[in-house]
Amino acid sequence: MEQPLAGIRVVDLTRILSGPFCSMILGDLGADVVKIETPGTGDHVRGQGAIIDGMSWYFASFNRNKRSMTLDLKRAEGKAVLRRLLAEADVLVENFRPGVLAAMGLDRAGLDAINPRLVVGSVNGYGSTGPYSERPAFDFITQAMSGFMAVNGTLESGPIRAAPPLTDLIAGLYTALGIVAALRVRDRDGAGQAVEASMMNGMISMLAYLSAAQLATGRTPPPNGNDHPIASPYGLFQASDGPVAVAASTAPILRRFLETTGLSAMLEDARFDTNAKRVERRAGVDAMIDDAMRHDTQDAWIARLNAAGVPCGRVQTLAEVFDDPQVKDQEMVLDVDHPGHGTVRMTGFPIKLSDTPCAVRHPAPDLGADTDTLLAEAGYSSAEIAELRDEGVI
Repeated sequence: MEQPLAGIRVVDLTRILSGPFCSMILGDLGADVVKIETPGTGDHVRGQGAIIDGMSWYFASFNRNKRSMTLDLKRAEGKAVLRRLLAEADVLVENFRPGVLAAMGLDRAGLDAINPRLVVGSVNGYGSTGPYSERPAFDFITQAMSGFMAVNGTLESGPIRAAPPLTDLIAGLYTALGIVAALRVRDRDGAGQAVEASMMNGMISMLAYLSAAQLATGRTPPPNGNDHPIASPYGLFQASDGPVAVAASTAPILRRFLETTGLSAMLEDARFDTNAKRVERRAGVDAMIDDAMRHDTQDAWIARLNAAGVPCGRVQTLAEVFDDPQVKDQEMVLDVDHPGHGTVRMTGFPIKLSDTPCAVRHPAPDLGADTDTLLAEAGYSSAEIAELRDEGVI
């Protein structure tokens, strides 16, 4: 069966991470993604991260299922080629600063004149309106400004960023979701529309019970490190050979956890018989659990607690994650052959579709590898392609 987005053509003007992550998701779902890159240099990520056999594995991991065309969009001839591509496309994805597309003559009115059915997905830092819309954005900055860093870490550590570039990835994911929704509306109503997701808005939307507490009470939740701000016991507890992560988040799970660790009397102790009391006396609760668990190993406790239905696990290194039998079963590591560059290992597909699964149809392309093919598909003759190349447009 065809993949969900088979037959959808995406013109991708994005670079670095947030936009390429968005267009990769669309490509994984079957869209034909045409990545437009600057002649000679291409996406900056091509030169970043671990480079093996001439291929950046960082680039390869976020640019599979795409075809690469080089095009100088600063030249009038390059803009003319882009307009020709957009006339036959379904989606345009970009992550320029707000206003850059309009400066190219590709505001909504300009795009409607080219293709009124075009869905335009924009990923940016802060949104296209408001006092910060013109500011440059980076994941570290939007992690800080979204409030995320202020509630991450501990009072001792101060604000801490998340190691993965979460705001980039969340914004890319939301943009992809919005594009799919806009395509559904277009198929129903006949017209394209603009889709926008920002790094800061996306991170704010993920603050969950932290934002709910702030909005409800006006009090800013303090950073809690590995502890849960509104539940106890919940966190890392010490076995004889290292920590075990435990989430005793409901009353039944809590009872099973305390029974398994031999601490069920805590529920009858007036100091600890409610969650509020346990949160207030968290240090004492954690010390009692550590004392109970130190007499046995991580493996023993994880087996025992899982058998009792208590959510728990080891803090795994990335090497352990990629060797984990569950991760292997879920095919979350892919070995993808890149002709001329060997086999590249990358993360797999988190979206699992039973009948139309995601697949790697194309490895990440070399810079400009598909330029001639794509121009020919757009109706350019061999002579016209040669002329564009001679003039440095491609």
